Amino acid sequence: MLAKKRKAYSIEKIVKPKTPLQMERHMKGVANYRRIEILFAISDNEGITLDGICQVVRGNNKTISEHTKKLSQSGLIRKIRRGRGVSHSLSPYGKNVYKFLRAFSIQA
Repeated sequence: MLAKKRKAYSIEKIVKPKTPLQMERHMKGVANYRRIEILFAISDNEGITLDGICQVVRGNNKTISEHTKKLSQSGLIRKIRRGRGVSHSLSPYGKNVYKFLRAFSIQA
């Protein structure tokens, strides 16, 4: 039998630019001061739970839960179940948005 020739795959990752619709989704995710506070809290404390976020931003549990849901839907944070709790971390896009917001807040 003849052996099949294997395809050569390039190791380089193809990066597609985001569509305006995708960019809108990410920007709507941080279109609230409370969500920006939550994003900063998660970046400072990777793996923080909802109760931890509520303590840091001094907010209501139900309100903060809804904001984290919106941030998760917009693709800026990741929720990971750990037993009865949920830990939160920034997604790669969330890290980029965080860097932008941090640079934006420092610039005068």
